[in-house]
Amino acid sequence: MSASSSFVVALDVGGTSMKGGLVSDSGAVLLSERRPTPREQGPEAVVAAIRDFIGHLAASGDGRPAGVGLAVPGLVSADTALYAANLGWKNVPAGDFTPLDVPILLGHDVRTGGLAESVLGAGRGVPDFLFLPIGTGIAGAMIVHGEPYGGASGWGGEIGHIPVFPDGEQCACGQFGCLETYASAASVGRRYSLRSGQEGVRAEQVVASDDPMAIEVWDEAVEALSLALATYTLLLDPSMIVLGGGLAEAGPALLDPVRTRLVKRLTFRDAPPLRPAALGVDAGMLGAALLGWRAADRPDLGPGWTVDVRAEPLVS
Repeated sequence: MSASSSFVVALDVGGTSMKGGLVSDSGAVLLSERRPTPREQGPEAVVAAIRDFIGHLAASGDGRPAGVGLAVPGLVSADTALYAANLGWKNVPAGDFTPLDVPILLGHDVRTGGLAESVLGAGRGVPDFLFLPIGTGIAGAMIVHGEPYGGASGWGGEIGHIPVFPDGEQCACGQFGCLETYASAASVGRRYSLRSGQEGVRAEQVVASDDPMAIEVWDEAVEALSLALATYTLLLDPSMIVLGGGLAEAGPALLDPVRTRLVKRLTFRDAPPLRPAALGVDAGMLGAALLGWRAADRPDLGPGWTVDVRAEPLVS
């Protein structure tokens, strides 16, 4: 990379790990690295680790980055990380995360991933869709007119806490019957482990099992998802629903039954097509790169990029 090349630092921060990189103005990922998130050491340590990682990434490039894009969990504005329960911080200014004297823009981790899927991935060219990553938990990014929508106070998209079974199990959030309690990867494994007496069962093992208890747990997860997606569809009428996260790797074992039940629930209208996410674990980092270029006053970048994604057909 020559000194005249232009790039941004992009960093996606999760509760377990951070994925960072350098991304050029043509969309080339010039460098990609991963580091653990030291959340057990407290919020100050996490902020310091992010700052160090950004400095390291910038120093690995040839020249000065044009900007920094940072995706973080919790409640966030463009210039402040307001609150993150799993990381413990409150009201951290964007400038505290970087040692660089360049523009920085913050984004919510899931909405930033949704932005990447909108501009570069499964939602490219689709103005209104739901991006629903299903991993340890469940969150959602509502893409409206091509941009992630966070709502009046930044809490928009908490689809994992829709009460699909109001008289059901209590969620860690304090509510009862939340979607996340039944359909997240962590919950699928946990619920089967409790019923079977086997410890440490993973969701992918439940999906592939012909054990009647596994089938029952998976059926409840699919039912919960179809209920939540029917509610979302009736409220916001998305053009498409993009399912991502680790559980979406189940492919047809997830997409086919959810699609079937969603069609049955929406008795008077067509169901939106379901599609697997295209960018996988890179969505947050690529979305952070788009934020970095926006911080550098280049919001035009992204739509012309060609990225290496999995070409997946719509589920019909």
